[in-house]
Amino acid sequence: MRLLTAIFLLVTIYAQAQDSSRAQLFDAGWRFHRGGAQGADEPDFDDSQWRAIDLPHDWSIEDLPGTQSPFSPDAISQVSGGFTTGGTGWYRKTFTIPAVQKGKRVHAQFDGIYMNAEIWFNGKKLGKHPYGYTSFWYDVTDRIKWNEKNVLAVKVRNEGENSRWYAGSGIYRHVWLQVMDPVHVAQWGTYITTPQVSAATAGVHISTKVLNESTGAASIKLVTRILNAKGKEVAAANNTQSLTPKDTVTYNQDLAVARPELWSVTTPVLYTAVTSVYRDGQLVDQLQTPFGIRSITADAVNGFRLNRQPLKLKGGCVHHDNGPLGAKAYDRAEERKVEILKASGYNAIRCAHNPPSPAFLDACDRLGMLVIDEAFDAWTQGKNPDDYHLYFNDWWRKDVESMVYRDRNHPSIIMWSTGNEIPNREKPEVVSVAKMLSDHIRTLDTTRFITCGVNGVTPDKDPFLATLDIAGYNYARDKYATDHQRLPDRVMFATESLPLEAFDYWMGVTDHPWVIGDFVWTSFDYIGEASIGWLGYWQRQHFYPWNLAYCGDIDICGWKRPQSYYRDVLWKPGQVSVFVKPPKPSFPTNPNKVDWSHWEWHDVVADWNWKGYEKQPLEVEVYSSCEQVELFLNNRSLGKQPTSRANKFTATFKVPYEAGTLEAIGYNGNKKINTAVLRTAAAPAQLKLTADHNSMQANNQDLVYITIELLDANGVRDPKAENLVQFSIAGPGTIIGVGNANPTSTESYQLPQRKAWQGRCLVIVKGTGEPGNVVLKAKAEGLEEGQASIVVK
Repeated sequence: MRLLTAIFLLVTIYAQAQDSSRAQLFDAGWRFHRGGAQGADEPDFDDSQWRAIDLPHDWSIEDLPGTQSPFSPDAISQVSGGFTTGGTGWYRKTFTIPAVQKGKRVHAQFDGIYMNAEIWFNGKKLGKHPYGYTSFWYDVTDRIKWNEKNVLAVKVRNEGENSRWYAGSGIYRHVWLQVMDPVHVAQWGTYITTPQVSAATAGVHISTKVLNESTGAASIKLVTRILNAKGKEVAAANNTQSLTPKDTVTYNQDLAVARPELWSVTTPVLYTAVTSVYRDGQLVDQLQTPFGIRSITADAVNGFRLNRQPLKLKGGCVHHDNGPLGAKAYDRAEERKVEILKASGYNAIRCAHNPPSPAFLDACDRLGMLVIDEAFDAWTQGKNPDDYHLYFNDWWRKDVESMVYRDRNHPSIIMWSTGNEIPNREKPEVVSVAKMLSDHIRTLDTTRFITCGVNGVTPDKDPFLATLDIAGYNYARDKYATDHQRLPDRVMFATESLPLEAFDYWMGVTDHPWVIGDFVWTSFDYIGEASIGWLGYWQRQHFYPWNLAYCGDIDICGWKRPQSYYRDVLWKPGQVSVFVKPPKPSFPTNPNKVDWSHWEWHDVVADWNWKGYEKQPLEVEVYSSCEQVELFLNNRSLGKQPTSRANKFTATFKVPYEAGTLEAIGYNGNKKINTAVLRTAAAPAQLKLTADHNSMQANNQDLVYITIELLDANGVRDPKAENLVQFSIAGPGTIIGVGNANPTSTESYQLPQRKAWQGRCLVIVKGTGEPGNVVLKAKAEGLEEGQASIVVK
């Protein structure tokens, strides 16, 4: 009854506040069943024994029934899916809409369901949606029972071998309920472009599609106001047209913004277009659309330019999962991912290999991150027996339109990608599909470039690449110079590159104006493609318990790995970091790894704890963008070495192990610029908890990430500590994920405990709908307890 009352109030509030967004979050109060449920599409089906959940949800990250782990060596997904399990799941939501809303149009919108979703409303099947990454919606108006219970039922089938990475399972993105006047702006019906941009003025073109779903003709006035970041109106326009019943009209309005604040990666200034629809003088619909004013160009002479300023793309590929949360696309999880990459020097992300969540793009807009929005990993020929190739011919147009219509107002997006490593790229029939996709995108949006991730770049791929505006080169830096000689107008970039070759790839970018950027595989680590960053290819079942790719600059908990510190050296001045090669490999190696499989990084760790190896020489690597570095062991200089392009900004020392302090100092001339220190830790004595925020919103969605470190009595983290840490929580919050980034750990991501790895672990806390104080406590046998406090408001 509480749930039904809440939904009633939610819809009633909407009726009283037409200036607010029409879309109301519909994530709370669902029921879920893992497995088959014959008859669950019927309204009177008894779901009282099903589990009560809130969205977003991913059942593949949950512990398998009867276990304390989501992983199994027998999982159909095998290495590709990180040994996780899909299957079939059912969702049902019961709610009431008051009769005062009768006469409105009501839509149910799904941001993303993985995969093969079938939707019923009050027993009527609305349709199906095979692709797991595009948004879709249904008009449910004609099936609503006003002032009575309504049931929305969703069946999800993530079955067979359908992905090359961890996809997750279920309604893993938001669901929205939209309540609108019969006269309203169409779904994704606002399209904003900035065809003229200068320091003095910006021309803003706004195309708005309005529907009249009423039974009578109407005189429709459309008023559009542009507000700056401070909420001040800077431009306005209005137009009036007549609409007959069931008619659609597109309003085209041109506005000028004087002295615009341009959106860029350093100043991501957003404007807001407020669209108001008046029917016979009465306000009936209103939308707010954030957008940015900016220009982009690219050519082989000047490279990529943002607002007429040259910019090299410091990029990384990103899969959609959020580590310990699985595929669940909480807004804060998506935002944090972008924040971390931005802090590590990235200015561009390739969404590999599918459209991301709207929340992810919103974060890129706010934080100043450029985006390549990618459509597919497969077209007509599959890479797995049950992947998207089964649906491509029937669904590609709908899914491309969903991506472009939904996302085309985001200033962060600079390219649309039609796909990734499509097989048989040299064949005319595949080139024909490539052209079909590019041509169709150009009918929807002409303000971005079109690309595709292409492997095996050879001259026979030229017709395929000719369908693109910018050529995406996967692992083909050796072709930058020769291809430029053949085709001097081609603009290219590394859509994928190897971490081990980061120096060579980035020098290719800096040396060649026609090479506009580098996107490493990958910037963030992910579940699935297990062990490609260690055991490599070819992959086998006996790779279990590996479940993470282990190739990301940033690990799944959001912590920098050694290659991220090296990339800092390539991208930022004054950087110094120090790492040690273990005397024995960190993990068992794969003697059968093929020679082209190189997604790993050097086996180095930030660790000066090598008891039993006293006086034995250890290899120490210092990464630095200073002119030279000096290494000290317990305040004794071990000498200076230059760090420059000549030695790939890496100084290598042989250091006989001796407990204490290892310190690297970077100099420019005789001036000390930066330092990096490793210290030997004593036995762990205490737990230190550090939250990324000390408050969160009481909206049942916001998250706080808390890092737990195992420190000795002097506050030094023990990078070899793997103690089991147990957690308890009090107040209006709940633990929704734990992790430690160990690529071979099969522990639960859900239980209130986790072993440390490299001396730390992570807890993710979600606030409930109530304000108050949350206290998370952590304990481990023999250690002083720690705690963190969070205010929920």
